[in-house]
Amino acid sequence: MTMTKSILLVGVGGQGTILISKILSAGLAQMGYDVKMSEIHGMSQRGGSVTTQIKYGEKVYAPNIGAGEADMIISFEKSETLRALPYLKKGGTIITDDHEIYPMPVLTGAASYPHDAIDVLSAAVPNVRTVRAAAAAESLGNVRAQNIVLLGALVKSMELTGVDWEELVARYVPAKAKELNLAAFLAGFNM
Repeated sequence: MTMTKSILLVGVGGQGTILISKILSAGLAQMGYDVKMSEIHGMSQRGGSVTTQIKYGEKVYAPNIGAGEADMIISFEKSETLRALPYLKKGGTIITDDHEIYPMPVLTGAASYPHDAIDVLSAAVPNVRTVRAAAAAESLGNVRAQNIVLLGALVKSMELTGVDWEELVARYVPAKAKELNLAAFLAGFNM
């Protein structure tokens, strides 16, 4: 019997957190796992936090991830990684973009942004991988492909083989953005 694994994806509204969660869930299902996914939008349409929880294994009963239960955190924005840190289990892994998006309290001067977030994370967690996904996507022509860059990095990091990930990306993204997203997946996979 395989153990259940938990992946927590965190970002800000509009970054495509839910899209890569759907692609990842489809790929894990193709690998023969039972997969459950849950999403929390919050104030995502106004740039607020978006969280997606994925559990997979031989048999999964619920997707919810509690404090200290996530095997992996995938983050689109480094301050969101700090916010999600209590959910990571001891020995877990973080893959985070070094991208910064300033929330309203920072923009209004009511709060400060944690520019040292990567240093704080690295001091707290031995397995932190920083990926410049937004920068890679921007160099490909559209920062919105950041999510697919992160998906490529995740697939490689987790050694998720036996699935045609490029076919899944092509199936889930809009046809007009297929080539960009395929390039983004490969960029993330090769980082």
